[in-house]
Amino acid sequence: MKVAIVQLKAHIEKKKNLQKILDCIETAAKKGAELCAFPEFMMFYTNSDQSARQLAEQAETINGNFVKQIAKTAKKNKIQVVGTIYEKSKKKDRVYDTAFIISKSGKIVSTYRKIHLYDALGFKESTKLESGHKIARPAKTTLGKLGMLICYDLRFPEMSRILASSGSEILVVPSAWVQGPNKEEHWLVLNKTRAIENGCYVIAPGHLGNIYCGRSLVVDPYGKIILDMKHKSGIGYADISLDLVKKTRLSLPLLKNRRTDIYSDLSL
Repeated sequence: MKVAIVQLKAHIEKKKNLQKILDCIETAAKKGAELCAFPEFMMFYTNSDQSARQLAEQAETINGNFVKQIAKTAKKNKIQVVGTIYEKSKKKDRVYDTAFIISKSGKIVSTYRKIHLYDALGFKESTKLESGHKIARPAKTTLGKLGMLICYDLRFPEMSRILASSGSEILVVPSAWVQGPNKEEHWLVLNKTRAIENGCYVIAPGHLGNIYCGRSLVVDPYGKIILDMKHKSGIGYADISLDLVKKTRLSLPLLKNRRTDIYSDLSL
């Protein structure tokens, strides 16, 4: 089965990004992709000068026009879509960083609000974003069971493991990985590791440009990178197979061999 991942540089204007996104969905469908996955912050780029209030004013609900247009295009082209939005929250001047999955029929089948905010390495997402409060259950798609993370979540192995042990055969990680010393190396290692330790595919579309490094990836269950878009904008394609997930988990049964009966925090 073919998947498409879009590596793009988001404009500060939402309308310009939306048209680009809709065009990419149509192109991916024409190429025979079952799924088209987009990076974090695809809705628009917010720079450091934009206030939390200004960001909140541009945010939408999950049922707002931005997602409705994407759902309409997904239905028209009979393709599944993974995307992200700045979602309005009840907290004043704060928004959620939300990922969603849309089915071929144009229905929103899952949403996930980023729980690990990037308050690290000189950044503080919590000054503008509100943290989510739960991990979304794996969603059934034509590709298999899909678990969602967003960017910084990748650094917390507990989350990927919970998603895998709950049935995920594919992890999708919309990201805007900030540039910096050794950051691309971290990105490659973390994506490969999450795939290896859970015996699953990792689909990681990355935001390119602005302050982000791109490097959109697809990694197979044995840790092989089967797609690396490096620093080129556009759409990349990769073929995935659930048979490989099953074979890998049979020959390297890491989920089965866990000793959950003795795992616990150690108190001194």
